[in-house]
Amino acid sequence: MSGAALERLSVNQMTVKQLSIPELIDACRELGVRSVGLWREPVRSYGLKATAASVRDAGLTVTTLCRGGFLTAIDPDERVRAVEDNRRAVDEAATLGTDTLVLVSGGLPAGSRDLRGARERIADALGELGPYAAERGVRLAIEPLHPMYASDRCVVSTLAQALDLAERFPADQVGVTVDTYHIWWDDTAPGQIARAGAGGRIHTFQLADWTTPLPKGVLNGRGQLGDGSVDLREWKGYVEAAGYTGPIEIELFNEGLWARDGREVLAETVARFEEHVIR
Repeated sequence: MSGAALERLSVNQMTVKQLSIPELIDACRELGVRSVGLWREPVRSYGLKATAASVRDAGLTVTTLCRGGFLTAIDPDERVRAVEDNRRAVDEAATLGTDTLVLVSGGLPAGSRDLRGARERIADALGELGPYAAERGVRLAIEPLHPMYASDRCVVSTLAQALDLAERFPADQVGVTVDTYHIWWDDTAPGQIARAGAGGRIHTFQLADWTTPLPKGVLNGRGQLGDGSVDLREWKGYVEAAGYTGPIEIELFNEGLWARDGREVLAETVARFEEHVIR
């Protein structure tokens, strides 16, 4: 793959979660991958400062940290704990040198059917977290998840809903994540991408394919690029037409990929990126 194409590519850590952080760094260097998206749990296990030093010494860029969010609790003590955890996530992102913390907003609290109220509690939390993040050079990127996750994981299901929240705050505080796995089905999404781009709110662009039948435990059903129904090159065109020229991050949750050799999966992902996104 050309150097120019690799400059855009970022591999999210979860795509090859079977690799330790040192193994991931070594594999990226071997393949010429220059950017990675990281997750809090494996970073915490390896050590935040150790991870930051390792990626920096390898010359890698951290494009995103996943994840913050889960901000829909009703109980006051739970809400305080959630905001405190998100402040820690912001601090971790700053230490790792990334300017983007991805937010999965949270599902409905037990016994609740109030989607509108849950989204308002997200907005309340963003009002506290946005300025805190901006002071540390970090932007919050609300990620809408496919509607099948609305009850238990994310009450924000569309880019329109994400932007309705984000636009209450300055763009350097709150924007959105554009992830093909979650929005490819939505025929209003291209227009919402244009809306996000006009406001400078596309903070990260992530790719995964949609394959069927979905596996048991649909969370880990993200398809390898080119294996499913999503025209990935078309979605790249939408974000670029909206003015986005930043990293393109591949984030795959897939049990089949995790059961394979991680270096092999990473090499395959790089090749699929060239074949189905760049060419």
